[in-house]
Amino acid sequence: MDLPACAVGRLSPGGPWVGFAPTLDDTYALVVGLPDGSRRTRADPDILLALAIAHFEDALDPPPDELAATHGDIAALVRHVAEMTPELEGRGLLAEAVDAIDDGLAADVVIARLTAALGAGSASDPVTRLVAFARRLAEDN
Repeated sequence: MDLPACAVGRLSPGGPWVGFAPTLDDTYALVVGLPDGSRRTRADPDILLALAIAHFEDALDPPPDELAATHGDIAALVRHVAEMTPELEGRGLLAEAVDAIDDGLAADVVIARLTAALGAGSASDPVTRLVAFARRLAEDN
């Protein structure tokens, strides 16, 4: 049984959409929506945060209206990542990002907080990595 997904954006105009969905084992899956259905895979915290960043950057084409993630959906996703983060500093940075989302702060503030939570270990642009990962998932049969 698949739980409903929230879409963050499309990989190309009118093309597959990318988003996330909670799973029955209390994690989140990356979801790619295709004309013939959707493909899901377990998502690591960096991919989940990249989804949140993509949402606030408006980095992707708009998602289908009926599936579009809300700020509340994104805040729940980031809260989940915070709960799963073992180090105290990372949890604190993610809590600040959630506060920024909940308080309706400007997108650039939220993006800065999410990016800080990803840390210096992130070698490439998180949205670029997200798109590449989602395209690979879309192409898998």
